[in-house]
Amino acid sequence: MNVDHEVSLLVREIKRLGSPNAEGKMSVKFGVLFNDTECANIFEALVGTLRAAKKRKIIMFEGELLLQGVHDNVDVVLLSE
Repeated sequence: MNVDHEVSLLVREIKRLGSPNAEGKMSVKFGVLFNDTECANIFEALVGTLRAAKKRKIIMFEGELLLQGVHDNVDVVLLSE
């Protein structure tokens, strides 16, 4: 799969699993994304897709890299619709 396609799928999954934050932007916890069965079936490398989307300024999250368990409560925020 190409990166642009995977990023578009990530946006769809954030909208499906997330909810609006205080600023009205869609937000989902990393642990919710990581542990979702549908996401597990879609993304071979979720962390890589997250990093690519962050680099393209499509999403935002604290830090450079998210790891299961350690970062489960980190918000992944969709910056635009």
